[in-house]
Amino acid sequence: MSDRVQIVEMGPRDGLQNEKVSVSVEARIAFVEALVAAGLTTCEVGAFVSPKAIPQMVGSDQVLRAASQLPVGEFHVLVPNEKGYEAAIAAGAKVVSVFASASEGFSRANINCSIAESIERFKPVLARAKADGIKVRGYVSCVLGCPFDGEVKPSAVADVAKTLWDLGCYEISLGDTIGVGTPAKARAMLRAVSGDVSTAKLAMHFHDTYGQALANLYAGMEEGVFVIDSAAGGLGGCPYAPGATGNVATEDVIYMLEGMGVPTGVDMDKLLAATNQMSTLLGRPPVSRVASALNAKRRKAAKV
Repeated sequence: MSDRVQIVEMGPRDGLQNEKVSVSVEARIAFVEALVAAGLTTCEVGAFVSPKAIPQMVGSDQVLRAASQLPVGEFHVLVPNEKGYEAAIAAGAKVVSVFASASEGFSRANINCSIAESIERFKPVLARAKADGIKVRGYVSCVLGCPFDGEVKPSAVADVAKTLWDLGCYEISLGDTIGVGTPAKARAMLRAVSGDVSTAKLAMHFHDTYGQALANLYAGMEEGVFVIDSAAGGLGGCPYAPGATGNVATEDVIYMLEGMGVPTGVDMDKLLAATNQMSTLLGRPPVSRVASALNAKRRKAAKV
């Protein structure tokens, strides 16, 4: 386990794109630089999407170009279609991500098309990426529940994951987008998906709305999945699920793993500094329980 756990930092993209406050390109670049300096060298830094739909991601080309100048790191960007792919490649992308939902209701609400139609949209992206030698990561949304359709069957998740894998994605990230899953459900879903895609090629992208994300991650690790998507400070949310919080906080994941004797290579002090700086810009404290506890501890120590 200690040799295989990998953290994929989602704060600069999945975190910030769902925050109400738009953060400047300069601040986003500084955020990425701070996260990489903390040891989070695999990081999704932006999305090449419509500026009208997601204004928070305007300037992703500048963020990616700046990140690419860092001496270490693998930087991912989200692309919804060929237009986004072309813009990402022009900015120097080496890894792109595509997404589909395991729920018809969420697919129609989020991108105004069916699951099948969404897959048709990014098939050309996969074909061009293969020809260009670009790695493609695939996301599946709503793997443990949907705000519109309710329960999502593990078989439906497995079908979409297999489609993404067969199209050429090197890794499939399974997202509990609204954070409703529990360990038993997470385990059942992962077992269903692993019938078609090896656990070594799966990642867990669990939100923490009901406080179950760490427990769900632990259950997934017991099933042999060792890639974890997280966001510094627990940034983000879901506009279609009232009360939905962001990805599980990177600080909380690091604390759990290190406490289990699993080295992560992440400097908690540097990570906390990055989180606090971004939280200040957003005008609210971090959602992370670990960040909150460490900040309180430091405030108390400063008064002594």
